[in-house]
Amino acid sequence: MRKSYLMSLSPDSPTSEHKAQAPRSIGCFVVTVSDTRTEANDTSGRAIGELLSAAGHRVVGRAIVKDDPDLVRGAIERQLAHADVQVLITTGGTGITSRDSTYEAVVGMLQKRLDGFGELFRMLSYEQIGSAAMMSRACAGLVAGRIVVSLPGSEKAVRLAMEKLLLPELGHLVQQASR
Repeated sequence: MRKSYLMSLSPDSPTSEHKAQAPRSIGCFVVTVSDTRTEANDTSGRAIGELLSAAGHRVVGRAIVKDDPDLVRGAIERQLAHADVQVLITTGGTGITSRDSTYEAVVGMLQKRLDGFGELFRMLSYEQIGSAAMMSRACAGLVAGRIVVSLPGSEKAVRLAMEKLLLPELGHLVQQASR
């Protein structure tokens, strides 16, 4: 069993082939969901944009919307109407307080869910913060053939998700979603 797993990680594996054919520069839009963040103090949205740009992706825009499901859905729908937005990443509103509504807004829009994203994020987060990781409702999936990802509002959590999960797979995700 171990040998076959290692063989699947070889440079000749189907995943490696897919990644080699994946686009290198993706058009991304970042939405910060918060009742209190402004452009001046939106460290999580800024971190997402900086990490995307440093990895060679295009940040086609950023927005800050109040934590209201209708406003979140509207912001996502408006941006997905643009052909240059291949990935939309939200930050904030994924917790369990009465005001956290991003998860409900996003999951209600998803046509295909990427359950593994949230599972892996919580596993990685658990390694850093312990059992409080269970309160994260980070999620991802497809809406109209585009990748939509919802991250927590914490800059540390955003960096973890971007560096360990999203950036290594972004081109591959877009490639597979467009097939």
